[in-house]
Amino acid sequence: MTEILDIFLAIALLLGALFILLGSVALAKLPDFFMRLHGPTKATTLGTGAILIASGVFFSVHSEGISLHEILITMFLFITAPVGAHLMAKAALHLKLEQVKRTRFFDSDKQ
Repeated sequence: MTEILDIFLAIALLLGALFILLGSVALAKLPDFFMRLHGPTKATTLGTGAILIASGVFFSVHSEGISLHEILITMFLFITAPVGAHLMAKAALHLKLEQVKRTRFFDSDKQ
């Protein structure tokens, strides 16, 4: 049973690290603020969540009770990251930041 658990934890940690790496590369390489916003909010949140879930499972199995710290941190992360991204996008739209032509923008006034 512990070998299966170790394999699951290793896969979760590797996937989490891969998503964090992809989110960081997207943040550094994409040309537009709106495109760069997806890197940390999507991939990095998923990567951090996978690592926290692996940590929670590990400490829940190797201690006497369920590890609530990692579960609460994961829930807080999954709630606050999209809200923060939405607020940053709304502020960028309000400030009328320049966009690359490839960035799609929905304008309700043009319909």
